[in-house]
Amino acid sequence: MSIWWSLHLRREAASVPLARRLLLGTMETAGVDPDISYDLSVALSEACANAVEHGGMNAAPGGGSEAYRVTAYLDGEKCRIEVADSGPGFTAECPAHAHAHADAEAGRGLYLIRELADHVHIGNKPGLGGAVVSFDKILKWREDAPLMAV
Repeated sequence: MSIWWSLHLRREAASVPLARRLLLGTMETAGVDPDISYDLSVALSEACANAVEHGGMNAAPGGGSEAYRVTAYLDGEKCRIEVADSGPGFTAECPAHAHAHADAEAGRGLYLIRELADHVHIGNKPGLGGAVVSFDKILKWREDAPLMAV
């Protein structure tokens, strides 16, 4: 069974826990192992916080960068999450392209995402601009999982 959802959120701090709670609720209902759910929810929170903080830098007021999008897919044995904004995107000097350490001043959120997920892609949206952070993780299921992959 597959589950997917997509949210269009305002770039406000209050949107971060909303996305996190939706992901946790979906995974709990599906029967995903709580440790996996927690790891993915922390990674999602970091990606959303980056979109809120950086997704509208250098953008005109009232422009398309007032929102960002979160999409999550639970498909078989994998969960894939994508967070995309309409900001200036990543540059070559950006911490996204460096592998920051946990004690670094910048890039810690991306460091955490890389540590918590199995595969991470950090880049820019083609054409329109904006950053895209996507990551996936192999799922483990509770024994009583109603939607466990077969």
